[in-house]
Amino acid sequence: MSVSAAPKAAGPAGGAMVSGIVRDAQGVVQMGALIQVVSSNSTTAVTAFTDFHGRYLVTNLLPGKYHVRASAALFVPALRENLQLRSGARTVVNLTLSTLFETGSWLPAERRRADESQDDWIWTLRSAANRPILRMVEDGDLVLMSSSASETSKVAGDAAKASVMAGDGTFGRGGVHHIVSLDRSLVDGSAARFRIDVGTGLAQGHSVFAGRPSTEMQAGYQRRLGLGGAVRTVVSYQSHPEMVGTGRVSGLDAVQVATAQKMQFGDFADAEVGTALNLIHTSGYMTAARPFLRVSAHPSSDWTIGYRMATSRSVQAFNGLDTVQPELPVAVMSQGKLRTESGLHQEVSITRKAGRGMVQASYYRDALENVLVSGGGGLIAADLDGDGSSATRLNGVIADSSTGGFQILASGYRSQGVNVTFTQPLTAGLWAALEYENGSALASQQDGTVTIAGVGSLLKPRTAQAATVALKGRVLHTGTSLRAAYRWQPEYLVTAVNPYAPFSDQAYFSFFVRQPVNCGRWLPAGLEATVDITNLLAQGYRPFLSADGRTLYLAQAPRSIQAGLAFNF
Repeated sequence: MSVSAAPKAAGPAGGAMVSGIVRDAQGVVQMGALIQVVSSNSTTAVTAFTDFHGRYLVTNLLPGKYHVRASAALFVPALRENLQLRSGARTVVNLTLSTLFETGSWLPAERRRADESQDDWIWTLRSAANRPILRMVEDGDLVLMSSSASETSKVAGDAAKASVMAGDGTFGRGGVHHIVSLDRSLVDGSAARFRIDVGTGLAQGHSVFAGRPSTEMQAGYQRRLGLGGAVRTVVSYQSHPEMVGTGRVSGLDAVQVATAQKMQFGDFADAEVGTALNLIHTSGYMTAARPFLRVSAHPSSDWTIGYRMATSRSVQAFNGLDTVQPELPVAVMSQGKLRTESGLHQEVSITRKAGRGMVQASYYRDALENVLVSGGGGLIAADLDGDGSSATRLNGVIADSSTGGFQILASGYRSQGVNVTFTQPLTAGLWAALEYENGSALASQQDGTVTIAGVGSLLKPRTAQAATVALKGRVLHTGTSLRAAYRWQPEYLVTAVNPYAPFSDQAYFSFFVRQPVNCGRWLPAGLEATVDITNLLAQGYRPFLSADGRTLYLAQAPRSIQAGLAFNF
């Protein structure tokens, strides 16, 4: 039951009325939130508290202009301004409370995932704090409003999706893939998900490459903790018989267990900690643990100071588990040992709100032990000869027979630099970003074409700069979700400057689009089309020679195309 005060606001029996529901960013109703209805002269007219179901009711308001404010412990206040009330009007104002951490997030601070069409778990924390009104429907005297950033309410229920994707050039994602996912969510914020992906891509070229379909299975679970915390776990198994490594060893199997926990310490700080444990089998077995840590302090509502440590580019934060399709862990035989990419990234950042946007400056240091360099063009069997034990051959190789792509393990290096990012909302659901960074990346030290046996030893770090302009969000009234970026860096580089940055895997012009398909009665509801393209203009390719003298290429991000249809039910 709501409680109201300030009898001076009482008016005639035909006075206006304001009611609504207060939720957090996950859609959970908030009991005991303080509601203040403030008149235009900043005098509090009425105060109320939400009941057990998060509802409030304020009656007998005089006609005029008001502000409706909701506040609660450990949350940033939510405000609906310039609410014009007429005599006898009934107005519904639903408000969303967000924590300080959510207010400081405009885009996932993670590299793009291979299946961004699957990036929205029902329990995903979105940056909903005080976002502009998304919907306003007038029906006589009834005005319906929402301040939530999501167009769909997060309630208990089940959902399923079936999709078919086809692609070319994407390492580990070639051919046609049939995907089925099941989701279950509860009103307490917990949720579970299961996903299976069966590929039908056939090997191309030489018979040494296996052509059996790939299989991936993932299961994830989240449970809410007290004071705005949560814990997530994702377990995945991937089998890729189309992969062929040094020594012509066919097949790559990987099991990954990724866990993450988010904690909040009052209004002034929050932390995230987690790890991804990989077990990889190819010519042998190896395990690798990749922990991460993030700590953020909020000395005021406009400033955030943060520190983060990451050892994997694919899982760097709590939100890195938003999708249950992890990147494929790769291990190659090099100098007699099975090795995988490894490194340590440390970063200190300071963020300040700038109007409706934000400016972030950070300083980072990287100590990379092994670096995977991507290439394309199709290796032949002779390129994979040997057992990887030669001390003169520094690089191990693994090839994807279904796409012609491959990866070479090069030596590591150390780097440091700065990153400056400016973000600004363009509409209620669409954001733009500008990013500048400097540091080091691997480049060939020889102008002419080299052979595959010498690629690893000829790649050395060079100081460079990079800049990105990006767009991400939803286009209102169309249902279109998009993420587009042009990330420029010198074309002689074959790895990214600051490889742990959010846009590091989107070289040059890349974009992702998800579009609902509506054709009235001709097609069923819930149909979506997806297009995902990386490096559309095929920039930044560096040539070298395969064993038979054909020209192959290394690139920071080889061009890849994926597209498909999904049906939600």
